[in-house]
Amino acid sequence: MRRKKGKSYPLGATWDGRGVNFALFSQHATLIELCLFNTVNSRKEFCRIPLTERTDHIWHVYLDEVKPGCLYGYRVYGPYEPETGHRFNPNKVLIDPYAKSVVRTDQFDDRLFGYQFGSPQEDLKMDRRDNAAYAPLSVVADTSFTWGNDRPPKTPWNKTILYETHVKGITARHPQVPPELRGTFAGLTTEPVLKHLKYLGITAVQLMPIHQHFGELHLQEKGLKNYWGYSTIAYFAPDKRFYSGKMGDPIQEFKTMVRCLHEENIEVILDVVYNHTAEGNQMGPTLSFKGIDNLAYYRLSHENLRYYDDYTGCGNTLNTRNGHVLQLIMDSLRYWVEEMHVDGFRFDLASTLAREESAVDFEGSFMKIIQQDPVLSQVKLIAEPWDLGEGGYQVGAYPSPWTELNGKYRDTLRRYWKGDEGVLPELASRISGSSDLFQHNGRSPQASINFITSHDGFTLQDLVSYNSKHNEANEEENRDGTDANFSWNCGAEGPTKNVKIRTLRVKQKRNLITTLLLSQGVPLISGGDELGRTQSGNNNAYCQDNEIGWYNWELDKEQKNFLTFVHQVIQLRNAHPVFTRTKFFQGKKIHKSAGKDIAWISPTGRDMTHAEWGWTTPFVRSIGLRLSGDAIDDINDHGKPIQGHTLLVLINAHYEKVPFVLPAHKKGTLWEPVLDTGTLEAVGVARGGQAYPLEGHSLAVLCLVSKRES
Repeated sequence: MRRKKGKSYPLGATWDGRGVNFALFSQHATLIELCLFNTVNSRKEFCRIPLTERTDHIWHVYLDEVKPGCLYGYRVYGPYEPETGHRFNPNKVLIDPYAKSVVRTDQFDDRLFGYQFGSPQEDLKMDRRDNAAYAPLSVVADTSFTWGNDRPPKTPWNKTILYETHVKGITARHPQVPPELRGTFAGLTTEPVLKHLKYLGITAVQLMPIHQHFGELHLQEKGLKNYWGYSTIAYFAPDKRFYSGKMGDPIQEFKTMVRCLHEENIEVILDVVYNHTAEGNQMGPTLSFKGIDNLAYYRLSHENLRYYDDYTGCGNTLNTRNGHVLQLIMDSLRYWVEEMHVDGFRFDLASTLAREESAVDFEGSFMKIIQQDPVLSQVKLIAEPWDLGEGGYQVGAYPSPWTELNGKYRDTLRRYWKGDEGVLPELASRISGSSDLFQHNGRSPQASINFITSHDGFTLQDLVSYNSKHNEANEEENRDGTDANFSWNCGAEGPTKNVKIRTLRVKQKRNLITTLLLSQGVPLISGGDELGRTQSGNNNAYCQDNEIGWYNWELDKEQKNFLTFVHQVIQLRNAHPVFTRTKFFQGKKIHKSAGKDIAWISPTGRDMTHAEWGWTTPFVRSIGLRLSGDAIDDINDHGKPIQGHTLLVLINAHYEKVPFVLPAHKKGTLWEPVLDTGTLEAVGVARGGQAYPLEGHSLAVLCLVSKRES
C-alpha cells in the first residue's frame, strides 16, 4: 500500500476526498503500527503499516488507497513496566482516541486485558495473547451532511426548561414509536416523542452519555449492562447502541436527530464524561489510552506509578495537566458543536477537570481555556460541581459562563416538603435563586440549575413512595446508591392501594414539581417524572437496561392528570416574567414600583418576623412570597421594561390547613387564585385581609387583580 508522510494535524483519521491521513499522539511509544481490517468479523488485520513519521509526539502517515468505512486500530510498542507508569502491549489492538465511529464494542473477552488476567502477580505480568479477534475497531468516517437551514435555537437561559433523558429509555416502551426505531437517535425524533416534548414546553433535551462507551466484566457476569453509559472510551463517536441502522451510519443518524429537534426549537445538551474512561484502574482492560500512553493520559499516584489517582470512583482520572490530553478534550467539545451542531454540555464530575496538581483550581488550564474559547464559551455549559476527591464539592464556586447543578436546592426542597424542621430560611434562598451561592462573583439566578430528581437517585414517584433505597436488582446486596435520599413514603413503603396515601403522594408530587418550575433559576426535569415513572425504589439504576430504567407510556387516569398538571405549571411559568428574572432580588422597591420586588409573608398576611423564620420556632413550615410584576428591573430585546402581573405564592408543608391571610396593600386589594395543589378546584377572587384556606401539604399561586379586572 502506497504511503506518504502525512501530517501531524488534525489528529485521528481524516478523509480528504482522495485518501486518509492518520495521526496519533504518544509521547513515550517506541513504535506504532496502523492495523487495517477487512470486515467487522475479521479475526486479525490484513495489513500492518509502521508509522515512521513523528512530529512533536504525533505519529502520522497518509494512505491514498484508504476510504471511509475502513476498519482500523493501532498496535503501540514500548515498555510494559507498570511500576514506572508504562503499560504498552503491542499484542493489543487499540481504539484511536479521535475515532469518529467505533464498532465491535459489545463483546468482552479476557484477551482485552493487557496483563495476565487472574494471574497471581495481577497486572505486573504482560499478557502476550493477541486480542485482534475481539478488540473494538475504529472506523474511517465521512462526516459530510446536508444541514440545510439548521440554526441553533439559542434559547436564553431564563427561558430554558431542561429535560434530562436517556436515548433508549424514553422510547424503548413507547407503543407509537416503530419497534425498529425504539431506543435510537431516530426514535427520539419520531412524531409522538416530539409531540410530547412540545406539549410539555421543553426547550432543551439533556441526553445522558451518547459517546461510545464500553461495558464492565463484573456486570456481564451478572447478566447486566452499563445502561447509563458513564464509561466512555471514544469521545468523538456516537454510541453505536443508539443507531437504528436505517440511515448512513451513527453520525448521520445523530445529525438528523439534532436537525429535527432544532426544527422544533429544542436544543440538544450532551452529558459528557471527560473525567475518566472505561479502562478503569490497574485491573481494568486495555482498550485505547492505557496502551497508547498510560503515563501521559492518566493521573498516576505519586507514591507508586502502578496505581491511578481516582477522583471519580471509577478507577482512573484523565490527566488534564498534559497539554495533549487537554487538546483531546477541547477538540472533542468543538467537534460536537461545530460538526454535530449540539448546543451545550453537562460535565459529569466537573470538579475533576478543574484539578491541577491535586486541588480544584478555577484559575487552572481547563477552566481558563474554556472561558476564552470563542466557540465553547458561547454554548450552554453545565457543571456537576463535585467529585469524590478532597475539596471536590464546589457548588457556587464556578466562574462565568458556567452554570451549576444545584445539589443544595435538591436537598433543601426534598427536606422541606417531607416536613423537616428548621429548613425555612434555606428554602427561601433556594427558591429565590440561591443568591448566597451565585451572586458573589457576578453571576445571575440562571447560574443555578434547579432540580429535585435526576437520573442519579429516586424518580419523583419513588421520592414520595419510599423511605429507603431498594437496589436489590443491581445484585450488590443493596450496598450501592446513596442513603441520603431525604424521601418520605407518605405512610407506606412502595405501592399501596390505600387511597389516602395515594392522594397524598400525588399532592406531594404536585408540590415538588410546582416549586421547581416556579423557582428562580433554570429548572431541570428528570425525564419520565411527568409520567409518574417508577424504578421500584432503585436509586442507582445504572445497570437496569430493562423496564426498571425505561419509561412506561401506558398511563392510568392518575398519571394522565399529573402529566396535564405539569404542562399547566410550565405554561404558568412561561406566562409570568416574575418567575424568569435575570437579576437577583433586592428586597426593595425598584423604579417607583408599588411594592418591594420580593416580600416574604407569614400566614398573618404581614412580613415575616424573626421568630417566624424559625430561628426561635423551628417547626414553622408555612410561608408566602409576593413577587412584584412592576419591579422586575429588566428590559426586553426592544429596550422596553419587562413588566407582568404581581403574584403571591403560598407554601404549606404542615399537615394541617393554614388560614393564610392575604396581604392588603391598599383598600380594594383583590387576589385571584390561579393554581392550588391542594384542591385543583377553581376558587373565587378573594379580598386582601381575608383568610385563604391553604390545605395541608399544598401550594397556591394567586394573582393580584384590580377592581376592574375582578
